[in-house]
Amino acid sequence: MSKPRVSRRPAGKGGQGMSTRAIHAGEDRQRYADAITTPIVQTSTYVFKDTQEIEAYTRKGKLRYEYGRYGNPTEKVAERRLADLEGAEDCVVFGSGMSAVVTTILALVRSGDHIVITDDAYKKTLEFCSDYIQRFGVECTVVPFGDYGALDRAVNRRTRFIISESPTNPYLNIFDLNRLGEIARRHGVLTLIDSTFATPINQQPLKWGVDLVIHSCTKYLAGHNDILAGAVLGRKGLIEEIRDLHKAMGGVIDPHCCYLLLRGLKTFAVRMAVQNASGLAAARYLEGQPSVQRVYYPGLESHPHYRIAQEQMSGFGGVVTFEIKGGLAAAKRFLDALKLCFIAPSLGGVETLITHPGLVSYYNCTRRQRYALGIKDNLIRLAVGVEEVNDIIADLDQALKCALRKRG
Repeated sequence: MSKPRVSRRPAGKGGQGMSTRAIHAGEDRQRYADAITTPIVQTSTYVFKDTQEIEAYTRKGKLRYEYGRYGNPTEKVAERRLADLEGAEDCVVFGSGMSAVVTTILALVRSGDHIVITDDAYKKTLEFCSDYIQRFGVECTVVPFGDYGALDRAVNRRTRFIISESPTNPYLNIFDLNRLGEIARRHGVLTLIDSTFATPINQQPLKWGVDLVIHSCTKYLAGHNDILAGAVLGRKGLIEEIRDLHKAMGGVIDPHCCYLLLRGLKTFAVRMAVQNASGLAAARYLEGQPSVQRVYYPGLESHPHYRIAQEQMSGFGGVVTFEIKGGLAAAKRFLDALKLCFIAPSLGGVETLITHPGLVSYYNCTRRQRYALGIKDNLIRLAVGVEEVNDIIADLDQALKCALRKRG
């Protein structure tokens, strides 16, 4: 199967570009009270005017809302907009990215099933698949990321799906979606890709044959470090299965959060253009510093998956991971010397954030356990915001110089 051509400016219905759709998709032309923005329908329940309307809803399928856990008008606009941006038939949104991940997995498996996940997946996703899900009689095989032979061999007749990420956290590894699709089709299994780091602007896995795409909308989609949200997107039949369980589990997103997500999406394309450019500039700067041991960024030729990234992606995001020389002590000095960048464990917002995975995400692991996962003492993850890139680089530069100085 030949590789599909991914447009640098994905167009939706009517040929509209991504930025236009990020502002308008999913909304009716005429809105309540003639508001330009989608209103926040802040209610937990919905009123029936009489018993006839109840029966029209329960027996005849009248389209309307009943209870907040089953849907909300503000939520529906957010789902329609995200589906449009991702090129999906349907979407369901959640109160967090992990709620989206967990509900999706539970909706698709039964006791006795088997799943395959790569070892470079997000820590909490990996923990859920390799530990908690087995309590329900579901087996899980963890395979090394990028070892497609091991991935192929891991699939058996009970395998329900293969789950991974692209790019991954923190090394920004890129999954060859063509090879994933070939393996999945041969075995007749589903594929799930967490595309949070890529966003629909930089990568659209559904166009490459992936069945379901997951996003932590907390990150680039909302873009302001002020909400928690998640989404799962794909063909309607699969999304309906997930939505049914979602209603029972109750990991819903509130209307005000949906409003903030919609607000963030209006500047989504503009922000991503800046963060793509700044991410690449920061990566090139870091790669040229003698105090930096190695840089991981899929837009750099030095990245092991540079070729795949060039084929599958139209941009490479704002996350840059690097190793600083001097070990943990130098890493701490570097982080403590930063004046513009905030030390915080997230990404995708307008503020530049930086984190030390070993001290934050893997603080409860032994050093040996961390190193087995590739989480070294000198590993740092930078997530550029939308500040002037020269200011970001200047802050990195002065902090790197401080890191080289020994404390008196």
